[in-house]
Amino acid sequence: QVQLVESGGGLVQPGGSLRLSCAASGRIGSISDVGWYRQAPGKQRELVASIVGSGSRNYAESVKGRFTISRDNAKNTVYLQMNSLAPEDTAVYYCNWVPVRASDYWGQGTQVTVSS
Repeated sequence: QVQLVESGGGLVQPGGSLRLSCAASGRIGSISDVGWYRQAPGKQRELVASIVGSGSRNYAESVKGRFTISRDNAKNTVYLQMNSLAPEDTAVYYCNWVPVRASDYWGQGTQVTVSS
């Protein structure tokens, strides 16, 4: 069974940067069709970035131009580079498959807090 494990969150000042990692464990040939989701307090979880197939990337409008999703197939890891962070980016960030199914497992995520 393949599991995705998030890491890399933390506290950062507005305008700062963070890089999140999503590592796949278990029997997997290559990591593909993965997205980064986030859930802020009192809000629904939303998909902010995804990388599918041979490398097609999509972003939510709110993060376009600031976040970059990438993939290292040799390490079975997907990254989310987040620049120009703002307080509204504060959330728990999760990685999961795209599309995500009701039966897919959600990990603990990684907390990102943007505050001065």
